Amino acid sequence: MSRIDRVVLLIGGVGGAKLAVGLAALLPPERLTIVVNTGDDFEHLGLRISPDLDTVLNNLAGVANPQTGWGLAGDTFHAMETIGKHGGPAWFQLGDRDLGVNLLRTEMLRVGWPLSQVTRHLAATLGVRHPVIPMSDDAMRTWVDTDQGEMAFQEYFVRERWQPVVKRIIFKNAATARPAPGVLSALESADLIIIGPSNPYLSIDPILAVPGIREAMVQSAAFCVAVSPIVGGQALKGPAAKLMSELGIEVSPRGVAVHYDGIVDGIIIDSVDQSQCADLESLGLRAAALDTIMNTLSDKTRLAHDLLSWAKEHK
Repeated sequence: MSRIDRVVLLIGGVGGAKLAVGLAALLPPERLTIVVNTGDDFEHLGLRISPDLDTVLNNLAGVANPQTGWGLAGDTFHAMETIGKHGGPAWFQLGDRDLGVNLLRTEMLRVGWPLSQVTRHLAATLGVRHPVIPMSDDAMRTWVDTDQGEMAFQEYFVRERWQPVVKRIIFKNAATARPAPGVLSALESADLIIIGPSNPYLSIDPILAVPGIREAMVQSAAFCVAVSPIVGGQALKGPAAKLMSELGIEVSPRGVAVHYDGIVDGIIIDSVDQSQCADLESLGLRAAALDTIMNTLSDKTRLAHDLLSWAKEHK
């Protein structure tokens, strides 16, 4: 059985944040680095908002809204109600305490702090000890080309409730973006790289589009494993399955595995899809069927434990 000393987790969104919580419960900070998608970041009402970073930090700190997985537990929305009352853009709901975080982030960025430093500060004040790193300090933005025209990711995802048909995904400013400090060194020294059960196209691809990150993963000696977000032919949350269908991609763990071809050595699928393991192994991958549904802290810790144990045996 191989030893795993350093793990890097690539994630975005609620599903990824759940796995981050499970891994953080088992691994000390010096053994786990979490790299988070920032393609979803945008400016709204004059504020710089980092939805995935906040979701990950809030979940790790145990202060996330347990019903949604994003936002803050017990938050109120008086400010947004006032904005809506006066005809302002209230389609992106920010809780009052959430607004405070975004006001502070915006001011810190304005005076010259890079996003990675802002994130370290917010993590420290929340009591999050594991390194949480944005994929880049540069503003690389995810846009989607749809049957209703091009639109920024949050307009598609939140304002339009991901109903427009997507024709292609665009990563603006990708060519000039650079990995945030610590990302490449973490990948280079990792024994295990995990691609979380996040949307491959909207959460993971932005990370891989930052020049140097995909290359570092390919060149790394680490065992790389992806956790499929497709369970029983459906996405547990969000538009992954709909998006795959619209892009002409097979909505299955195989579709996910083919998408990550050349990067991953193995794939974790849900136990309901166990019959697909042999097909996935025919692609040259190691495959395992585990219970990937994470509703409770026990679920998150169990999946993290089972994933780590499997990786030790198969890397």
